[in-house]
Amino acid sequence: MRDHQNPMAASEDEVHRMTGDLDALHHDVGMPAMKASLAEWREHLRSGTTKPTSRRVFLLGTGGLIGAGALAAACSSSPSSTSKAAAAGASAGTSGSATQAQLSGDLAVAALAASLENLAVYAYGAAISAAKAGKLGTVPPAISQFAVTVRTQHVQHAAAWNSILTAAGKKRVTVTDPTLTPTVNQKFAQVTNVTELGQLALLLENIAAQTYQAEASKLHSSKAVAVASTIQPVEMQHAAILYYVLGEYPGIQNSSGPLAFNPTTQAA
Repeated sequence: MRDHQNPMAASEDEVHRMTGDLDALHHDVGMPAMKASLAEWREHLRSGTTKPTSRRVFLLGTGGLIGAGALAAACSSSPSSTSKAAAAGASAGTSGSATQAQLSGDLAVAALAASLENLAVYAYGAAISAAKAGKLGTVPPAISQFAVTVRTQHVQHAAAWNSILTAAGKKRVTVTDPTLTPTVNQKFAQVTNVTELGQLALLLENIAAQTYQAEASKLHSSKAVAVASTIQPVEMQHAAILYYVLGEYPGIQNSSGPLAFNPTTQAA
C-alpha cells in the first residue's frame, strides 16, 4: 500500500534486496561477460575482419541472459553488496549528432547506445541531486540506493561503448541523445514526487532496452552482438525492478492489456 510516507508498492527491505541482487549479478556475471566481449570486439576491429550475424542470434543470446538475470534481480531474496556511484557523468545537450551521423554500421549503433547511456546517467544524476535538495518530497533510502546503483551501471555501459569507438579511431560520445534529451528535460521538469520520477526512469529503461533489440538487425559483427547481449538484459532488469516498485504489471501495455514484454515501439 502507498501513502505519503511510503510511495512505493514494494517495501524498503524488498527494494534494498532487489538492488543488492541487481548489483551483485552485474558485477559477478554482467561485467565480466561485457569486458570479455569488449576485448574481443576491440581485437576484431584491429584485425579488420567481420563475421555476419542476425537479429535471431542477438535475441537468442540476450534471451538466456534475460531469463537468468532479470528473474534473479527482480525476485531473489538473498542480500548482497551494493557499489558506490561512479564519479564520471555525461553532459546533456543536442550537439554531437553530426559526429554520430558520420558513422555507419556497428560503430553507428555503438554511438547511439553511448548517447542513450549518457542520457540515463544524466537523468539519474539529476534525480539524485533533486532528491538531496528536497525537491521530490519524501524519497525512501531504498530508492536513493537504487538510483545510485543504476546510474553507476549506466556510466559503465557508456564507457564500454565509447571504448569501442576509440578503439576504431573515433571520438567518444559524451553528450546525451539529441532527439530524446528535450523530451526528458521537459518530463523531468514536471516531476514532483518519487512515483513520477520512477515512471520517467522506467520510460528511459524501456527505451534503452527496446533500442538495443531494434538495433540488433543492424549489427554486422558477432562481437558487437556479444557486447549488446551483455548490456541489454541489465536495462531490462532495471525496468523489472521499477515495475515492481511502482506496482505495475511487468511489461508494456495499453488499455487492452499487456503487450509483448519488450516490444520495439519505444526504440530510439
